[in-house]
Amino acid sequence: MAALYSRWMSRWESRLAAADRRRVPHPFEWGLDWLGLDAGGSPEVALARFAAQASADSESFYRHRPEREFQLEGATLRFPSDIETPYPENNTVWAEFFPSPRSGARAVLVIPQWNSDDESHIGLCRLLNRMGLTALRLSKAYHHRRKPPHLERADFHVSANLGRTIHAFRQSVLDARACLDWLGSRGYRELGVLGTSLGSCVALLTAAHDSRVKAAVFNHVSMHVADVVMTGVSCTHVRQTLEGRVTQDDLRRYWSPISPASYLERLRRGGSRNLLIWGGHDTTFRPEYSRLALDAFRELGIDHRAVRLPCGHYTTGKFPFNWWDGLTMASFLRRNLQRRDATLVF
Repeated sequence: MAALYSRWMSRWESRLAAADRRRVPHPFEWGLDWLGLDAGGSPEVALARFAAQASADSESFYRHRPEREFQLEGATLRFPSDIETPYPENNTVWAEFFPSPRSGARAVLVIPQWNSDDESHIGLCRLLNRMGLTALRLSKAYHHRRKPPHLERADFHVSANLGRTIHAFRQSVLDARACLDWLGSRGYRELGVLGTSLGSCVALLTAAHDSRVKAAVFNHVSMHVADVVMTGVSCTHVRQTLEGRVTQDDLRRYWSPISPASYLERLRRGGSRNLLIWGGHDTTFRPEYSRLALDAFRELGIDHRAVRLPCGHYTTGKFPFNWWDGLTMASFLRRNLQRRDATLVF
């Protein structure tokens, strides 16, 4: 029965993954210009040196600017990003606000998956409201209204341009920290963060660098961005360009500043309560790499709970797994963000 279920799940995952026909390979580029680097004759050496320095001094790499102009119009929050890119659309951050009158000082920053659409995680935010939690859904760099008009997908966040990928992750983390600033300015003190897939990585980088995060949910987990890109079905078009130019180990080194593996000790010191969700049949965040993350959390003594879903990556969003997933995440956050009756300023 187990083998039969596995084959059925694999076929379902494959159909869902193949449904997106907009994946287009982009040219390989070192992208040193995105990081303000001069190759000096060797882009490999320049990028590896930058990555090592950024990972070692991640406090500076992910330091954000707390003062900015926030504008809330109806349920939509917008503000200027810390980072200016050549694409004006991407330089304004957008987020959707879902306040709950029962939340007290509790609020959750929600960060959806790569190439999420405008409605992604809106239902989850409403479920968090039903659990008595306020939610704020972030549009990551190059997503939703931030996507340059010549792109069909949010390909600039993860691509074969190595420097731009680092740049985009850093931008999303700084934007997430700014969202926590805004929530804090409105009286929310018990803050959580919830991220799915690519958003899970952004959520972990945020939680590791922001001690205000009291509870975190990582929906799909892997230690290295490189492992997802070089082995996952969702990134086949990126891998096609990278193969023959960089190895998986090379990419782990170059992308260490944006990979969870670099910051688990920081996460442990921050003291957040963490939920790790992984799919036993995931062909994007492959189970062998998710298990490496679970092992690392246990070995480091990081406060966490792990939940294995009997599905894959894309099927997590399908019934009944979407309900299982959503209720697990919302229940964890409700339990692990203390209820404090506070007067919020709106």
